[in-house]
Amino acid sequence: MDKQYYIYILTNYKESVLYTGVTSNLKKRIYEHKNKLLKGFSQEYNLNKLVYYEIFDDIKLAIKREKQIKGGSKQKKIDLIKRLNPEWEDLDK
Repeated sequence: MDKQYYIYILTNYKESVLYTGVTSNLKKRIYEHKNKLLKGFSQEYNLNKLVYYEIFDDIKLAIKREKQIKGGSKQKKIDLIKRLNPEWEDLDK
């Protein structure tokens, strides 16, 4: 099986802050965020709700997509989430 890479968007339960990241192990990374094992932005803003992700076979494409999403407006991120997860459900449940 080929390695997969993920870009993901997290929010808090108030859905007031968005965080975009990239990882090769989505389950582990979300666990780390939810259990506040990662110091920094996601811990500070209590980002523990996975609302969006995409899968890639190439890390370079995943990083390029992450930068594209990060460079977009908050509204573009919201629109992206709403297209695939209109109820903003936690996709890690």
